[in-house]
Amino acid sequence: MKMAADVGVIGTGVMGSNLARNLAGQPGIRVAIYDRDVERARAVAAAHPEAEFLVAASPAELASMLHGPRVAILMVNAGPATDSAIGDLTAVFEPGDIIVDGGNSLFTDTIDRGKQAEQSGVEFVGVGISGGEVGALTGPSMMVGGTEAAWRRLRPLLEPIAAKAEITPPETDPEEVPTPTPAEALQTSSAREPETAGEPCIAHVGTDGAGHFVKMIHNGIEYADMQLIAEAYALLRDGAGLTPGEIAEVFAEWNEGELESYLVEVTAEVLAHTDPVTGKPFVDVVVDSAGAKGTGAWTVKTGLDLGAPIATIAEAVFARSLSAATMLRESGRTLDGPRPSAAPSTGSGHASAGTGSDDGSAGSRSAGTSAGTITAGDRAADVETVRQALFAGKILAYAQGLHEIAVGAREFGWDTDLGEVARIWRAGCIIRARFLDRIADAYAAQPQLSSLLSAPYFRDSLNDTQQSLREVVVAAAEAGIPVPALSSALAYYDGIRAPRSSAALVQGQRDFFGSHTYGRVDRPGTFHTLWSAGRSEVEL
Repeated sequence: MKMAADVGVIGTGVMGSNLARNLAGQPGIRVAIYDRDVERARAVAAAHPEAEFLVAASPAELASMLHGPRVAILMVNAGPATDSAIGDLTAVFEPGDIIVDGGNSLFTDTIDRGKQAEQSGVEFVGVGISGGEVGALTGPSMMVGGTEAAWRRLRPLLEPIAAKAEITPPETDPEEVPTPTPAEALQTSSAREPETAGEPCIAHVGTDGAGHFVKMIHNGIEYADMQLIAEAYALLRDGAGLTPGEIAEVFAEWNEGELESYLVEVTAEVLAHTDPVTGKPFVDVVVDSAGAKGTGAWTVKTGLDLGAPIATIAEAVFARSLSAATMLRESGRTLDGPRPSAAPSTGSGHASAGTGSDDGSAGSRSAGTSAGTITAGDRAADVETVRQALFAGKILAYAQGLHEIAVGAREFGWDTDLGEVARIWRAGCIIRARFLDRIADAYAAQPQLSSLLSAPYFRDSLNDTQQSLREVVVAAAEAGIPVPALSSALAYYDGIRAPRSSAALVQGQRDFFGSHTYGRVDRPGTFHTLWSAGRSEVEL
């Protein structure tokens, strides 16, 4: 009698094999694995005998290994490979079986695939999985799309393998909490629940493509977060004159406070690393051209389609594009402007912040700007100014991403709880950060919050830090340090707080050359001015 498995995993690359090992490590769970490269699947099983994987040589054999109703998780490349794997499984699965796509698929593709799978009676579920290969093995953050019925079936399987976030009570004003009497304290202590492993970072975020949509926005925020951190590094190095080692210490210290996050922690590690070959700081031997995958661009394109303003995320994506535009950057080497003097030349042939003008001079510098100075020239003050600017930028980037999720949920009819989204991002995923607790609390207190920036904590934090954001943007412009993400974050902040925008003129222009009409502030209706016929106004 053939042994039955509880779940199948298709695709045994690093992510797939690690997720399969995570599943196999759960009590009472047997995992079958399949890969078109059958030998690779067999090698994974041989390398991890403790997992007791069943290895299938074909989709049909995988189906025969799974007890019904079947569950199979795809961990293959997005695009044609996913479509091919779905086709293979729907040919051998039965109505009521579930196919889970755990890859980084475009959410609109997930919606379409769900409709196609529905014709065969097979349930299709898109799950955004964040945390990389380590998270897949030790516990990722998971954003589940699909029907409520599918979620009920998948939850017992997926929840145990999710990352666990520390359970933290909501932030409370100490003055509002009465001091308990000794008897009350004893009673509370004796009644306290036993310690748990934490809250699983998994949630049902909506139907059809919602899981992949939320994961896409997660990655867009990740782009912005990384770019903001990189710009803070540039300000500290090129503006304040700190070395990579010194900046590593700054980031390590920042990671103990309100900026605590996985990405700030990683930044400190990278900057502290020394290249073993040259003895130079590791960051100085890396070519300054950043790679990118589809999710960042998808976030920006979708934001444009939805009319959701996500300028900081967009600038982060474009910054990577500019970094990789070698010929374009070469053409800028002879352009005039201030040049920071702190950073070394990379030797990559790209325009470098550390290179001077072609005649060997340091290049022209704006009046009032000196090398190694961001604001007042006091190093401790400069570091604190950059810290506050970075914190403001991060708040604004997260606010933009969450707003895009809210707009998308309305557009596609998803019941997506933004507080739940923040909760499941607290562990396992790349953008996990301390202030996600604050975000979750904000939406718990006001589920219909129009913007994260309306929540008291974030409103007050921005009021406290916006001046530092202004100062670093001005100083960066004077020093010739490109800070597109910080600059766009400031423009977004000023744009949403402006009582009246310049869009009134834009509408006037549109009406002049294209008869696009406009509204009036003094009465309702839609109007057009007859610009070429006496400029009289007509109501449409």
